This record gives sequence, structure tokens and C-alpha cells, in this order.
Amino acid sequence: MRWIALLLLAAAAPASADRIKDIAHFSGVRANSLTGYGIVVGLSGTGDDNLEYTVQSMKSAAARLGVTLPPGVAPGLKNAAAVIVTAELPAFAKPGQRLDVTVSALGKAKSLRGGTLLMSPLLAADGEVYALAQGNLVVGGFGAEGRDGSKLVVNTPSSGRVPDGASVERQVANPFGTAEAMQLDLNEADFTTALSVAAAIGVKLGPGRATALDAVTVRIAAPADPSARIALASQIERLEVSVDAPPARIVINARTGTIIIGSNVRVLPAAIAHGNLTVRVTEALTASQPGALSGGRTVVIPRSSVDASETPARMALFAPGVALADIVRAVNALGAAPGDLVAILEALKAAGALRAELVVI
Repeated sequence: MRWIALLLLAAAAPASADRIKDIAHFSGVRANSLTGYGIVVGLSGTGDDNLEYTVQSMKSAAARLGVTLPPGVAPGLKNAAAVIVTAELPAFAKPGQRLDVTVSALGKAKSLRGGTLLMSPLLAADGEVYALAQGNLVVGGFGAEGRDGSKLVVNTPSSGRVPDGASVERQVANPFGTAEAMQLDLNEADFTTALSVAAAIGVKLGPGRATALDAVTVRIAAPADPSARIALASQIERLEVSVDAPPARIVINARTGTIIIGSNVRVLPAAIAHGNLTVRVTEALTASQPGALSGGRTVVIPRSSVDASETPARMALFAPGVALADIVRAVNALGAAPGDLVAILEALKAAGALRAELVVI
């Protein structure tokens, strides 16, 4: 029997008090993604071998160190691998600060365990170098392979991390301290929450200091002095506001069979019939043995048997404005598998009986 996990968002009070720093962030205060190309050396025969771009990279790295390889000579590169290096540059990061980097194999390297990342520049979307990465990899997985082709792989040995493996070389310009006004952006768009945030800031700082521009942005009049602006941001982050309940939503993970149903989900009057059709095909082999003097030969004849059975349909009736617990009990009583449950919810949505947004991931 396949079980379906129904995770319920408890139907608590329609609004809850949250800190502004947990539901919003100041505009411009964000991380930036960095990406680079590099070479990992020191592997134990698990590298790229002689991939053309790996050979070119190694020749370029050797040339920068004053070593020139003879033309037409391809170094054996079972101990080296081409990799992609990624990192997140936090807001207000200054030159000299350290970042964690993630290293992932680009070619056919089987494992990066024991490798060392050579110096690799990390670039942002503007094409400029903002950090340099280098260091020894920490790999959580491993792999083993036998001569007969059998192999065992645990986790992902072709990816690893270098803790504090990158040094920031350039600071990203941030408008937080120079903009005419401060802008607060909600993590999720909601007109009610935006008005609540503006009202809470107005109570703390005075009427007219904060204005909701749309469902996401709240504009705040701010002083020009950087120290005063930082103190103001600290006060705003600690304020608590009443956040309106989220929209009615059902999230379905069809791969794992996990269903998350929000507390505001409602169903209009509807009836659901659910049944299963099972088809079984059985294959068997029989031998046809000719007589002793017939001159024939023994042959193998396949025999197939097809059988179909259908589980009696079960029906559930939803009354007007049915509660969340009633929906869960009805679905469990039908014994629906994950795929069937998705079909039931989609059918309810198509029939106009489901008052919720249906999200399938």
C-alpha cells in the first residue's frame, strides 16, 4: 500500500505578528552570484584523462608559471579535471573577506576527492573579476569500480567545496547609503502586508515617513547621514507587524506523493468517485514434443495470459464550505495513490469546486 503524506498548515488565527526583517529586505541589500572556470589537480587517477579543453587549460596554467610544453605533447591528465567554480558574494563584502566556494566537475572526472583547486578568477554578471578561488577540496562522496565494470558510488564525488576558498578582490557598489530614500521590499507580494508594514513604520517614526508604493515596495524617508540611516534600518527590522494569512494554495510534489494544503482551502459542493483498474499479463513457456517417428523437432511455444480487475469505485461527498480536516479524511478514505490524488485535485479545480491555487512541483 502506498502512503500519501498530507501536511496541513494549521488553521490558526488569520494574522500573525512577525518581525519586518523576517518578511522583507532593504532594496539593494542582496548577494551576487559568482562563477568561474578552473582546474583541479592532485587526483588519484579519477580525472578527465586527455580531454582537449583540459589539456589546453593545463598548458595555459603551465605557461603562466614559466613552463613551456613541447608542441604536440599531450600531458597525461588522469590526475587533473576541468571544473566550474561557483560562490555567493554577500552584500557589503569587502576586499580580503573569505567566501566558501563550490567546485563541480565539467568533464568526465569520476571523483574530485583529494584534489586541489588552482587559482581561479570568479566573475559576476558584468564580466568583472570579484574574487579569486584556490584551495583543497572537501568531497562528501566517494566511488569505487571493479575490473568487471561493477561500481559503487556514494553521494556525489564529482562535486566538492573549499571552505573559505575564495578571497574577495572587489567591492560591489551598493545604493543603500547613497539613495535619496530607503526602499523595503517584501519577500512575497501582498497588498495587505505592505500597508501593515507602512503603518507600523509610521507609528514608530511618525506619520508620512513610510508609504506603500505597491504590493512589494514600501518607501521610507531616510536621513543622509550613513550612521543615522543604519540606526533607522535597525529599528525598522525589529518592528513587528501583523501579516495577513497567505492565499489558499495546495502544493503537490507528484514524485514523492507529498501534499501540502493551506488552511484557507475550501471546497464547494462536489462528489468524487474513485476506482482502480488493474491489468495483469502473465508470460509462460511450454515445450511442443513431436512423436518419435514424426520427423519433427521440439519447439518452445510462448503462452500469454491477460487478466483485468477493477476495484469498485468509492464516492466522497463534500458539503459546502467543507473544512480542511474533512478533505484529508475523504482523500484518505478513497485510498488514492499520489498520481490519483493529483488527478482528483485537478478535476476539482477544473469543475470550479476547489477554491485554491493548485501548484504541482
